[in-house]
This record gives sequence, C-alpha cells and structure tokens, in this order.
Amino acid sequence: MNFIALETEQKLRGGYYTPEDLASFLTRWVTPTSGTRVLEPSCGDGAFFPSLQGTGANVTAFELSPEEAAKASARDLPDCTVHNRDFLGWALESQGKQFDAVIGNPPFVRYQYLPAAFQANAERVFARLNCKFTKHTNAWVPFILASMDLLRPGGRLAMVVPSEIVHVMHAQSLRTYLGEQCRRIVIVDPQEIWFEGTLQGAVLLMAEKKASPEVHGEGLGIHRVAGRDFLRQDPEAVFNMPRAINGKTVEGKWTRALVPPATLTILDAIEASDNFCRFNDAAKVDVGIVTGANKFFLVTDEVVKRHGLEKWAHPMFGRSDHCPGVIYDDAQHARNAATGKPTNFLWLDRSVEESPQGKAYIASGESEDLHKRYKCRIRNPWYTVPSVHATEVGMLKRSHDTPRLILNRAGAYTTDTAYRIRALRGTADALVYGFYNSLTALSAELEGRHYGGGVLELVPSEIEKLLLPAPEAVVPDVERLDRMVREDTVADTLEVQSEAVLGALTKAEQMDLLAAWATLRDRRHRLPA
Repeated sequence: MNFIALETEQKLRGGYYTPEDLASFLTRWVTPTSGTRVLEPSCGDGAFFPSLQGTGANVTAFELSPEEAAKASARDLPDCTVHNRDFLGWALESQGKQFDAVIGNPPFVRYQYLPAAFQANAERVFARLNCKFTKHTNAWVPFILASMDLLRPGGRLAMVVPSEIVHVMHAQSLRTYLGEQCRRIVIVDPQEIWFEGTLQGAVLLMAEKKASPEVHGEGLGIHRVAGRDFLRQDPEAVFNMPRAINGKTVEGKWTRALVPPATLTILDAIEASDNFCRFNDAAKVDVGIVTGANKFFLVTDEVVKRHGLEKWAHPMFGRSDHCPGVIYDDAQHARNAATGKPTNFLWLDRSVEESPQGKAYIASGESEDLHKRYKCRIRNPWYTVPSVHATEVGMLKRSHDTPRLILNRAGAYTTDTAYRIRALRGTADALVYGFYNSLTALSAELEGRHYGGGVLELVPSEIEKLLLPAPEAVVPDVERLDRMVREDTVADTLEVQSEAVLGALTKAEQMDLLAAWATLRDRRHRLPA
C-alpha cells in the first residue's frame, strides 16, 4: 500500500524533467515552423523550449506549479504563452480549438494523489471521449487523451511517457483510443532508465493523427534502443520504421508488438488449436484470503507459542521464498517454520477473547489501530477474517522470471499475495505440471504487467487469458518438475518442460516461443539484448 504522506514532493508533482537531447529529438519530429500551433500541456520549467527557439512556432504551454511556470516564462521563448493553471480544466473548456503538434512530458502522478478538482477533470476527459475510466489511472493518461483530442487531423503528438503505457490495465482505454485516432503509433523503448531517482522506465510516444476517420491505421511499432545514439538520427526515419501489427495489438495490450511476426503466427495457430486452451477453460482462479493486516494474521511459530495461539494457527504460504519449487507439502512447511518464516495464518473467532493471552494479542492489534483499517473495521468483530478456505493449487501474484502454479499438498491457506486455484479439467497435478512451459511463460509476459523493479504481476482477469496445453493431454510428473525448478535455471527447465507438454508443437516452434519469452523477460528486467 502506498500512502501520500510517505511520498516525495517531486513524486507527488510528477516533476521528472526531460533531458535536452530527448526534447530536441521529439521537437524535430513534429517539425515546428513559423506559425505552427504547438501545445505543451505540462511544460515544467520549459525543458522543451530551447528546442523550439528559432522555429517561429506559436506555443501554448501549461504548468500548474507557479514556481515552475515562472521559470518557463523566464526562458523568453518568442510567441509563447505559459498558463499557470490546470491543463485538463482548460482543455475541457476549449472544444473546437486545435493544434498542429503536441509535445511534452506529462506528470506521472497516481490518481489518488491528485487534488479533488484535478480528479474530477480527469474523469470528465474520459467521459467526453467515451473512454472507460478507472480510479487506478495516472495523470499522464488523461493528459494524453486531452492532448490528442486537441490535435488537428494529420497532426503529430510526441511525448515522454511511462513504459507501462504498453501493458498496464488502467491505460487500456488510452491504447484503444490512440488505435482508433492514429494513422501510426511508434514507441521508442530504451534499455536504460532515463530519469535519475526513479525506477520508472520511460519511452518516447510518437503518434500521427489520421487525416480523416476513414483513413486506415497502419499499426504500431516498438523499437528497442540501447544508449542515446538514436537521438542523432533523423526522427522521421525512426518513425517510418514500424512494422504493421494486427488489430489485436492496437486494441489490447501493446506487448504483442514486442514479439516477432513469426512468433505471432505461431501464437495465432495455437489459439485456433484444440490441443491448447485458455486458463479459464482449465481452471477457476480466485483471490487469496484478505486479512487487511497481514503482519498481524500471518505469524511465526514463535509468535504463536508466545501468545498461546495454537488453537487458531493454521499452515499458510504466500511468498516466493515459501515456495522454491512447485510443491508445498508438510516437509516444505517444516523447513519454512524452522527458518523463522511466518508460516501460520491466525483464523480467529470470538473464542480467542476467552483466552487471556488471546485477548492480549487482540489488544496489541488494536493498540496499532489495526481495527480502524478499512478491511478490518467493516468486520464484526474486526479480527474475524471471511472467506477462509484452501484449494489444491495456489499461485503467487508476482514473480521474478515466470509464474508458477503451486501444488498445495499441505492444505495450506494463502492470503491475497497469492491466488486460490481449482482445476476444472484434468487433475491438479496435470494443471501444475502443464503450466510450466515456454508458451505459458510467454503468454504471461504478454498478458501481465510490471512496474519499477521489473517484477511481473498478474491479476485474475489476466491469468484467465493465459495459453496452456489442454490438461487432459498432460501426463504429470510433478516431483520431477519440482526438482528442476529448485535446481536448474528457469530457461533450461522451460525448455525441458516444453518438450514434455508442448508435443503438438515442433521443437523449432517451442524454441521460438522460448526466445520470445526471454526477450520480454529481459526487457522487463532491463537486461541488455
């Protein structure tokens, strides 16, 4: 959980300003000339202004911070007006106004950190453009939406945006809108972090609006770059390099544009084959137990013993270090407990207050105001956790290399750091065994999302879309897989498993999928190509 009180002033303002070479590259691409109407919706201290000097462009700029707006005005760019006000509010009032070009670096600020008036304007922008709104959004999303709306047909938008534009769910309506509005979209995707003091990766978004609604879009291209040498190239040449990608990419997540066309052909054939299925055809996925205060409810053996909570303690797992393989059994549970891991879930009921030690433990939680947390205060009493049950299979919400299903032979509980999964076709063993392969690993990269630090995360709706071999055709050897996951490299294990469970594909196709997975995994980790 992120709390506004713990964030820096820079992060709350989204003030990560654009290096001069990036600003110059983007400005050269929109080709401002005398009289060109240029919009800069979040100018900060005017980082883009030096690249606009001498072009004769007519610039309209916005900056909410009075101090930064004053710095931008002091740059004395001819034919430039800097408005010290909220851009979204102005955009909503300016229907019919159009610009030839939009440049900038919109603020990277979470919706919940935005002032109430800004939140309201963000929702109005989504509504005006008939885009689905979510409170998980970030300020840069409505900034781009409003900017594209103000761009004339045939105009160009060039912005520095978070790399998560490619895959996060809250940007889906933006991706769809850009796909509908643009003749062509290009993402320049660096291996490096461009902004010091943040783990947030950034990309360059270059989009050309359709000259008319009837114009057929040419698709999306993503160009991986190393270093900054590309900034000396002709931006027009970079923009004209994209390959055309089918409608799935523009309408959905843009991760498919990171995959070679030959691999996409393999995936399309797999989707049409009865030898494979989507996860939601093979299993049901549900969130784990929601406690509202995991540190209170998930405890070590020592805490259980010290507070006399044995009656209410039950085995649980919920972290990657709890599950080094794909089997969670009594032996693994004992190893975890022996190393002091929090392996107990406290399933408390009113009887805990009949125990002096139990009553004292409840009081210790209340002394930390746990009973005032939202998930706790809506329960009566606050320490009684609902929806407590275990499933044969679990899956951790996040993974470093690739997600794994965990065969839950210990009947352990899982909290909301993991998912509870029930097989609908085949057996639990077959589901766990068949899940670990290059196809499913690549599918997870395409459907999931990641943030700073490169950890892959999937929510239930994304898990349901994963491709995997039909469970009925899988002959499981879960003990063998468990040993490999514990002892061998991920790539080696995926290759061996692909041979075992992807028999409907040729070896070349299996290796193609494995190579595509490695490329996306390395991109997420920001490893060099």
